[in-house]
This record gives sequence, C-alpha cells and structure tokens, in this order.
Amino acid sequence: MTDRAVAVVRAGALTTVQDLGRTGYAHLGVPRSGALDPAAVRLVNRLVGNPETAAVLETTVDGCALRPRCAVTVAVGGAPCPVRVDGRPAAWGTAVRVPAGSVLEIGTATRGLRAYVAFGGGIDVEPVLGSRSTDLLSGLGPAPLTEETVLPLGQDTGATVRGPVDAPPWPGPPAELVLRVRFGPRDDWFTAAALRTLATRAYRVSPASNRIGLRLEGPALERALPGELASEGMVLGAVQVPPDGRPVVFLADHPTTGGYPVVGVVREADLGAAAQAVPGTPVRFTPVR
Repeated sequence: MTDRAVAVVRAGALTTVQDLGRTGYAHLGVPRSGALDPAAVRLVNRLVGNPETAAVLETTVDGCALRPRCAVTVAVGGAPCPVRVDGRPAAWGTAVRVPAGSVLEIGTATRGLRAYVAFGGGIDVEPVLGSRSTDLLSGLGPAPLTEETVLPLGQDTGATVRGPVDAPPWPGPPAELVLRVRFGPRDDWFTAAALRTLATRAYRVSPASNRIGLRLEGPALERALPGELASEGMVLGAVQVPPDGRPVVFLADHPTTGGYPVVGVVREADLGAAAQAVPGTPVRFTPVR
C-alpha cells in the first residue's frame, strides 16, 4: 500500500465511497447508485481541485474519523457538521490542508443527514462497471467502511488550499421537502381521490428511509385496480406504492425492476434535497407536466 492512502479510525453509522454513479447498466439489473446529493459532491471536489467525477466519502448522520498517511487537501460539505483536525476546529465548506498522520474528524450533522469528504486526488479504489460507488442493493463497489479499512488516494493535482468558491451557496437541508412529480406511468391504478391526496396532503419522512428509497408516512393511496403488475423497469425518482398505500420515492440504490405500481416520477433535480431530509421532515408533492 502506497503512502497515498487514508486509514479509517472511526467508520460511523454508514460511510461509503461514492462518485456520480454507474450509468447505462439498468438493462443488466444494475442501478445507477452514486452519491445521494450529487451537487454536494461536485462542490467538494471542486474545492480540492478534483474533477467532479472523483470518488469521495459519503457519511450518514454521525460522520467518521480518518487518518491520512500523507499530507492532503480535504473539503467537507453536504450536511453541516463540525470538522476537527487533531482535535482543533477546522473549516466546513472550504478546503483545508491535513498533515500526514493527523486525525480528521467529521462530526455529527447539525442539520441534514449526509456529509461528503473529498480528498485531493480522489479515493482511488478499483472501479466496477466504470464507477467507484458502493451500491448497497447489488453489493457492487467497495464495502461500507469499517475501522480496518485503508483507502488509496489518487495523485493530487497540486491544487492549493482555497477559500469559498464563486458559486451559489449550498441551499442546506430542507425544513420542508417539496417534490415536483409527474404522474404516470401507472396513475390509472389509483382513484381520482388518491391522486388528489398525493397532490394536496402532507407526508413525513419515515425513519425507515435509506439509500434505496425515501419512505413516507401519511395518508394511504387508494387503488382503483386490484392485483399486482408483472415486474417492470424502475427509474430514479419513481414513486412506487406498495400494498399499504404509503409512497416510496426511489433513490440512487433503487432496484431496476418492481411489481408495485408507480404513481409518478419525481424530478431528479429535487432528489438531492430528499437525501438530506431527516426523519419527520414534512413532504409535499407538486404535480408538474
């Protein structure tokens, strides 16, 4: 193992390697996967001088702690959280230089759920089908981090530590999640009253949500047709309705096929905010054409 590596001191609740995902393999049963908040990934990579496709770490709720074996430029973004280097406060949302052997601590999110950690040169694990992302559903990519994990780093571009970038500020986790939804392809499986319910009633994010789907608590959607569909293709943002009538919005690790009817599809641009919505966050669907 080269000295261009980072060792895990504390893995946290769920920390995975993610990039912008693997596209073009749905016909083989392989979902896109990738970071749930891709805008945050692009920003932290830009801060350390990486291409936006470089692999980063995605933490969940309580962060992680890492020990680089070489001096490296690091940026932490996504969910706001405390950042420390050898116990001393460091900047969130901008690039910092971490000396070799120091401990970089990413703390518990103060808002939102998922923080992103970019290293100059990127996480250089072996790509699988063109991506370094961990896919929890299929098992592709590197396993979630443990305290024994050592991750190789790519060659740093030599970018200097930067201040805030000339970009709009990251919007932050939502107090209320508004999801633009286009009805179909199976909205005819639901009553007119159910479609009005989806468009006008409030839901809340369930604690059972994960990288596969955003599960919602709230009024059930009434079926107009009995029975189940034969399995058909599923896309990112699909709003699938299982037998209990509570919608599930598919996120990056979603299955590529499913037999429950899809009442609509959420615009992909809204899914980054969904990735940062904590359990209990109010959710409203806004129909669009």
